[in-house]
Amino acid sequence: MENQTEVCGFILLGLKNDLELQYIVFSIFLLLYIATLVGNGAIVIVILTEPQLHTPMYFFLGNLSYLDIFYSTVTVPKMLQGFLSELQTISFNGCMVQLFFFYFLGSSEGILLGIMAYDRYAAICNPLRYSLIMRKWVCIQMAAAAWSIAFFHALMHAVVTARLPFCGPNLIEHFVCDIKPLLKLACGSTYLNLMLLSIVTSCIAMGSFIFILLSYLYIITFLLFKVQSQHSWQKAFSTCGSHLTVVALLYVPVLFNYMLPTVGTPSQRDIIITLIYSAVTPVLNPLIYTLRNQEVKMAMKKILGRKIFIY
Repeated sequence: MENQTEVCGFILLGLKNDLELQYIVFSIFLLLYIATLVGNGAIVIVILTEPQLHTPMYFFLGNLSYLDIFYSTVTVPKMLQGFLSELQTISFNGCMVQLFFFYFLGSSEGILLGIMAYDRYAAICNPLRYSLIMRKWVCIQMAAAAWSIAFFHALMHAVVTARLPFCGPNLIEHFVCDIKPLLKLACGSTYLNLMLLSIVTSCIAMGSFIFILLSYLYIITFLLFKVQSQHSWQKAFSTCGSHLTVVALLYVPVLFNYMLPTVGTPSQRDIIITLIYSAVTPVLNPLIYTLRNQEVKMAMKKILGRKIFIY
């Protein structure tokens, strides 16, 4: 594939502020990034080391933590670099690679949240058949399907964007190589890109979101008509509450950002929304699952107690 572009690289305008505020914002996002790595890394280690957490629910939670680590790493370090340099440049190929991983990891997380909703449906509505429905090989296939669909979705966007002619200017009004700010700089027709963004990306995001809503509709209906025990209600909501909170944190900004995929949308709004689901949400996910989940808290206390005893 021949690259038909005169632009060799781009300049990311990012979050440029006055010098004093810039260093404060740098410190805030550096702490958020470190917290993302530590929090999600701790969840991965706990799930891998504790046999009691080797269940479908925690298998998918481990996948979610991996995605949060990689997703933040794709966007935040480059953004932090921009705070410390007057001119934040990125090569054309580097921009396309960042765009690919940005959509690959983001789509994977959205689809994975849909799978986690189905897992909760199977656990609550079909408890006797749960081990058969969500057996190990099925869980692996589901996770592989989520990563594969997201891979081809991201590859599609990267290829059609890389084929666009860019003649200048090369100033991207964002801190990441996202599609919409890139389309503003294209010299040729962006109809295909906007159509794919509108149809394919919206279908993947809305498809997973609708699947989540249907799963919880079945769960609520089952609890209302089949379950009378207050303890069972509390147990169901304790496991579903964390997942629903994470779904809201991811899908509200994502759907708001991509349901209206026009080139002329305000860049400042897009930047703030992207910041929420690429830098803030990955920090909150491990806190939500840890604070609301007794099994994870007990496993962490067990590991810490073991390390203190050894020391």
